[in-house]
Amino acid sequence: MGFLERGMLRISWVSLCAIFWMRVCSGFYLPGTYMHTYSTGEKIMAKVNSLTSIETELPFSYYSLPYCVPPEGIKKSAENLGELLMGDQIDNSAYRFRLNVNETVFLCLSAPLSEHEVKLLKQRTQDLYQVNIMLDNLPALRYAKQNGLNIQWTGFPVGYTPPNSNDVYIINHLKFRVLIHEYEGSGIEIIDTGEEGMGVISEADKKTASGFEIVGFEVIPCSIKHKVDEMSKLHIYDNMDPISCPLEIGKSQIVKEAERVAFTYEVEFVKSDIRWPSRWDAYLKMEGSRVHWFSILNSLMVIVFLAGIVFVIFLRTVRRDLTRYEELDKEAQAQMNEELSGWKLVVGDVFREPDCPKLLSVMVGDGVQITGMAVVTIVFAALGFMSPASRGMLLTGMVFLYLFLGTAAGYAGVRLWSTIKGTSEGWKSVAWSVACFFPGIVFVILTFLNFLLWGSNSTGAIPISLYFILLALWFCISVPLTLFGGFLGTRAEQIQFPVRTNQIPREIPARKYPSWLLVLGAGTLPFGTLFIELFFILSSIWLGRFYYVFGFLLVVLLLLVIVCGEVSVVLTYMHLCVEDWRWWWKAFFASGSVALYVFLYSINYLIFDLQRLSGTVSAILYLGYSLIVSIAIMLSTGTVGLLMSFYFVHYLFSSVKID
Repeated sequence: MGFLERGMLRISWVSLCAIFWMRVCSGFYLPGTYMHTYSTGEKIMAKVNSLTSIETELPFSYYSLPYCVPPEGIKKSAENLGELLMGDQIDNSAYRFRLNVNETVFLCLSAPLSEHEVKLLKQRTQDLYQVNIMLDNLPALRYAKQNGLNIQWTGFPVGYTPPNSNDVYIINHLKFRVLIHEYEGSGIEIIDTGEEGMGVISEADKKTASGFEIVGFEVIPCSIKHKVDEMSKLHIYDNMDPISCPLEIGKSQIVKEAERVAFTYEVEFVKSDIRWPSRWDAYLKMEGSRVHWFSILNSLMVIVFLAGIVFVIFLRTVRRDLTRYEELDKEAQAQMNEELSGWKLVVGDVFREPDCPKLLSVMVGDGVQITGMAVVTIVFAALGFMSPASRGMLLTGMVFLYLFLGTAAGYAGVRLWSTIKGTSEGWKSVAWSVACFFPGIVFVILTFLNFLLWGSNSTGAIPISLYFILLALWFCISVPLTLFGGFLGTRAEQIQFPVRTNQIPREIPARKYPSWLLVLGAGTLPFGTLFIELFFILSSIWLGRFYYVFGFLLVVLLLLVIVCGEVSVVLTYMHLCVEDWRWWWKAFFASGSVALYVFLYSINYLIFDLQRLSGTVSAILYLGYSLIVSIAIMLSTGTVGLLMSFYFVHYLFSSVKID
């Protein structure tokens, strides 16, 4: 009873502290921006992001086309590390909204189109480039019908080409539909999980929070041929009569040299019951949830199958052999030692130093770092801390997590090196290699891809200033932390092998087929748990869709870790049974070979699902990014497999009493 009272008292103190903190603070919103409320007539300026296309995957600046420039000039918004790496370029725009004011507005009349501008507009239209416009951080949604199905897109096309025609028509009139929800400050304190985390509105904020929240932003694009004489008399933001989108192609604005294009738009505000925390639901609708569940059930079946094999190995084979051995007297044991077969024969070689022990230690260190980054990132994303409302937050979080997990990488790499060698001598070289191996590979690939992007004048190219920032983060944070982790690895107690290693290596019996075929084939089992979720991830990256089923992804990641461990243990045992004591690298690649299938699947996705992807540069970019991801998967899954196999072998031979 006293224990219960103390527990209740502790909970009460925690609750009181939490309430006190909420009262003292003026309020917080973690992480990201605070909820905005607007009053009637208040001006709201839309912003524009880079032009994007699923055909080229090369983003370009919005103002690379002859669009209307804001009266105050072009101003870039502050961008985080993730946005810069993704190629986002967010600028202000000339589109002005006045809350609850429905109006049709003249924006600007372009100068006569030059030959270069006409060529550029036609090229961007043929490549299916989309204009990405945002209001209050919400991307514009566009609904269209295709093959009888309602399809949802973000943004609107630069232009279009009618069937059986070579002419290009520019989108120069936009119909915006803004959904608003009336919010009135009340005496009730609001604690809610919003689009970007948990939000708390304090008493001081409630008085100023009354107004309207923007909870939806939709657009209908049109092409209209305005009368240039009438348009030339208007000024920016002058009101016009309502405009209907023409159905006749002759009334649309064609793109041709010396043509002047008038840009107009109209705004309609509609009251909605959608509340602020739910305003991203329209973007994050989970399609194909049954497919995700099927993927998980498929993975569970693989796990149960492999677990059954591991269970048989341990209980029916290993345990039976060890029990029989322990029940014999010394003379019988000596006689049995001469008749040993299978894994018991390699007792004097099983912990022999593998080929390239330094490279193996470095790859395991980087694998620990990548695995830790992936697990923490997906857990935080599943808890709602990395919403798509915070553009670039996911990538920024991954970069900084990778940097600060350098300590774990250095520790794991040096600890494995010390275990294999029996001494920590040379640990500094190992720690330096851990800090530079995977980042160096990524740096070389990204530099090559960046030259291609620079040559294409794409906003996806990493600015040279960002290169120096990344290098500074690498050498000022990651490298010192990795060296510190390596130092901790030298101080840790060495793992002692349970059996002695013979001076002369045992000859490995000849086999009918190479053992590497079995190792490479083993990667199909982890890939079977991953490939369905991989399809959704690739679609979100390359087809411009939102991916926000991180709960499913977390489950798939945990299942993948279990499968990798089981596959590696089974393969290691099979090799030991045929007296092959060179298990270190085979245990690593038994699970790490899943990366090969991921890369091959990426090529398959490029050929059959990204058929519209045009141009050599786009294909090289796709393959370059896929290669980086595949290498990261190899290091991560290979590390899981090797560590599981090491503990399995250590446990197995710690029970053997052979001298």
